[in-house]
Amino acid sequence: MNLKPPSLQPSAIMQRAIALAQAGVSQSGCKAELPIAAILLNAEGEVLAQAHNGVEAAQNPLAHAEMLALAQALKTRRYLEDCTLAVTLEPCAMCMAALCHARVGKVIFGAYDPKSGGTVSGARVPQHMHFKPQILGGIEEDACRTLLQSFFQTLRNPA
Repeated sequence: MNLKPPSLQPSAIMQRAIALAQAGVSQSGCKAELPIAAILLNAEGEVLAQAHNGVEAAQNPLAHAEMLALAQALKTRRYLEDCTLAVTLEPCAMCMAALCHARVGKVIFGAYDPKSGGTVSGARVPQHMHFKPQILGGIEEDACRTLLQSFFQTLRNPA
């Protein structure tokens, strides 16, 4: 028996993040912006913050979706232990370290990033941190991977 409200189901959260990533590319007006989005929910499933990548639009290498969502949420509280962050691509080392420092209770990601991931790939940041969030990867992985592959295909072969 599953007692989680529908809004806290990992697949449902990731579908919302995918939709945000798709919308973010059109909203940013920047064709080179990666379609990556993050949504931060509290324990009741309410959205505390959400963001899509803004690296290209802001010309800021720190404007990853996770960092932007964290900055929004941390304006009202210091730690996020009861929260879940969902992101369409495995967080990099910078983002994963920030998520650990903010004590985000659970991190859900879609596509694995064997080259630049910092969660279960690459640097594996949580194993070196005092606070270790619960990590759940590969949620809606095919959809997240396809979103990124389509982006790169279009970027390399514009119509």
